[in-house]
Amino acid sequence: MNQRPTRVRYVVLAFAWMLSMVTYLDRVCFGQVAPLLAGELSVPNLKWAFTAFTLAYAIFEIPSGWLGDAWGPRSALLRIVIWWSACTALTGLVGLNFASFTFGGLATLVTLRFLFGMGEAGAYPNIARVLHNWFPTDQSAIAQGWVWMSGRLMGGLTPLIWTLLVAGTAWTAPLVSWRWAFALFGLIGVLWCAAFAAFFRDHPRNHQLVNDAERIRIEHGRETGEASHTSVPVRDFLRSGNLWRLCLMYFCMNYGWYFNITYLPSYLQERFQTDPHSILGAIFQGGPLLLGAISCLLGGFLVDWLIRRTGNRRRTRQYVGMAAESLCALGWLAAIFAPNANWFFLAISLAAMFNDLTLPNAWATCQDIGQRYTAVTAACMNTIGTLGAVTANLLTGTIGYNRSFITFAVAYLISALCWRYIDCNKPIIDTPQPATTT
Repeated sequence: MNQRPTRVRYVVLAFAWMLSMVTYLDRVCFGQVAPLLAGELSVPNLKWAFTAFTLAYAIFEIPSGWLGDAWGPRSALLRIVIWWSACTALTGLVGLNFASFTFGGLATLVTLRFLFGMGEAGAYPNIARVLHNWFPTDQSAIAQGWVWMSGRLMGGLTPLIWTLLVAGTAWTAPLVSWRWAFALFGLIGVLWCAAFAAFFRDHPRNHQLVNDAERIRIEHGRETGEASHTSVPVRDFLRSGNLWRLCLMYFCMNYGWYFNITYLPSYLQERFQTDPHSILGAIFQGGPLLLGAISCLLGGFLVDWLIRRTGNRRRTRQYVGMAAESLCALGWLAAIFAPNANWFFLAISLAAMFNDLTLPNAWATCQDIGQRYTAVTAACMNTIGTLGAVTANLLTGTIGYNRSFITFAVAYLISALCWRYIDCNKPIIDTPQPATTT
């Protein structure tokens, strides 16, 4: 066949990484406003608001992933982004005075954060389903790497954007209040939905711009009959030790990482007295995510390259995961003894970098073992992972920072052990497959 494949899948990938950026913008901005908002509401911290988001995110992750597998990721993602964008905008009203009326307090904020988590749940599992539908298996980790790179990049840039937009610097005045910033961030999600609805289709064969050569390239080596479905083989999922190990691994990863987008700004101000209005302070807050962004992309390329080079998909995924998670543990142990902000920044940034080297590997493994149940598989992994974030949010606000850092290191060692026994060649549903690289 002499037809040159079209490249529509890369436009789809661009929509996925733009969505990942919006996701992290709306998550991390709340960590930025947390010290200010806690003061306005006269509470010591916002641990219950952080926890409400992660708890709702965990509860509704699997139902939202099922929706993508059952009815297609297009409708699922449009519902998800519209919902969370509305909650983001409404958060800007908390504590606002209208004449003699004040719009809510801590209870209202906790409720909004719960609704935000409910709305955002399923975003990444449905992105995984999009990539599963639109990318060939030999590009799965690279595609996941681009998605996670963009999210981490925006997460890392958000403190700087917040400083320039809301806090102001020694050279520039604030451009908007934090309330208007939340309204602006909500509007960005709505604009993404409008463009996505006009362009995206659930499957390449339904897109008029995709030619036969690109469709064949995408579907090569793919399980046949991967239509949308409403039934999920729950018993097979519950009996899959492979899936349980993957979920425990992700619980530990999230448990150790979530500090970077919740308590980090407050910690830097309390321990090292960093200036919230300084560019350096913004870099310290966003640095772990910026290094993670580079690592996500490198991790995707590295894993797919090693698989092609060695011909062994299972060993590659295992060894990369084991090495990276072990180095994360060392980073958090070093953070405890950091003598100043510079050394602390270096320690947690390296930990975040090695954590994110594993992200494309983990989500590509969901595609490997989930196949036509990719969104539900990814949702299971992300649900348990989010429970790790819930646990970290509660414990960090309760037992203190240094004790939490020790538990982070232990969690990463457990994660490394899990990788040793995760087999990406063993699908949850044992369906005969075409010959592919082992």
